[in-house]
Amino acid sequence: HTQRSMPSHQSSTDHPAEASRTPAALQGITVFERGWLSSNNVLFHGHRGDTVLVDTSHCLHAEQTVALVQAALGAAPLDRIINTHLHSDHCGGNAALQRVFGAPVAIPSGSWQAVADWDVEALTFDDVAQRIERFEAQQSLPAGTELQLGDRRWQVIAAPGHDPDAVMLFEPQHGVLISGDALWQDGFGVVFPELDGESGFDEVAAVLDQIADLPVQWVIPGHGSPFEDVRLALDRARSRLAAYRADPQKHARYAAKVLLKYHLMEEQTQGIDELHRWTNEAPMFGRIWNGLGRPADSQRTWTGWLLGELARSGAIAVQDDIVHNR
Repeated sequence: HTQRSMPSHQSSTDHPAEASRTPAALQGITVFERGWLSSNNVLFHGHRGDTVLVDTSHCLHAEQTVALVQAALGAAPLDRIINTHLHSDHCGGNAALQRVFGAPVAIPSGSWQAVADWDVEALTFDDVAQRIERFEAQQSLPAGTELQLGDRRWQVIAAPGHDPDAVMLFEPQHGVLISGDALWQDGFGVVFPELDGESGFDEVAAVLDQIADLPVQWVIPGHGSPFEDVRLALDRARSRLAAYRADPQKHARYAAKVLLKYHLMEEQTQGIDELHRWTNEAPMFGRIWNGLGRPADSQRTWTGWLLGELARSGAIAVQDDIVHNR
């Protein structure tokens, strides 16, 4: 798995040549565009405000995340870490960054008690059988409040749907939105509550409407490059949401393939029998199969169908009973 880990937009303070090519709205912000196993990292460093990192990627890439932040900051401290939500690809580097920088971690207020108790069931890490290193949080991020990030004030906005406790960050002066997994250039993250029969699609729709009502000029998503064409991204997201609402089973099948692909990004290569053992150990995977009415004579057979679809799309390769991430 080749991971893009580069500063997409550099600070005018540290990189004057880059600043001339960086839109004014994004100056003072460094975006490390990572990949799909790891979320993007957004680093703020200005003259007046604290130096802040938003989202810390997956624990398997923690050493790389630390190196990227150290290279960008030089001798400057990291004052705070913020998570848009607590999925393993967004908060997996928290513990490593805390050890190196001693920075406090701020998390969405809805996740505060689960982190304080390290309730892995409430945090869903065990539910999807994904790796995570335990961390501690020192601050909460209530929706409706404001933060100083770098040289600007940012609004904390609730963004339920993909994750019930997720937040976005919006800077109104330049119209910059840090959307996490609430909006990507081509959609949004799996709507996990819907997989358990809870409301999620309505919340996604409401968040998309809220984004449309804001004067957004730039979106920094949780995955993918920052983009300007917000209207087109919203149209794509609404189209995808409409398809999922019309056929919730389509969303469930997509979610199952996402879980398989994500697991294979963690493992890279795994024997087919071991992979099937993992699907039996991930409660959410089994619940999706049951929720779809057990569409095969066994979960193993159904998993084989999904692996076949992933292989045909080029996302994985299967050879001699070994599954390879691609």
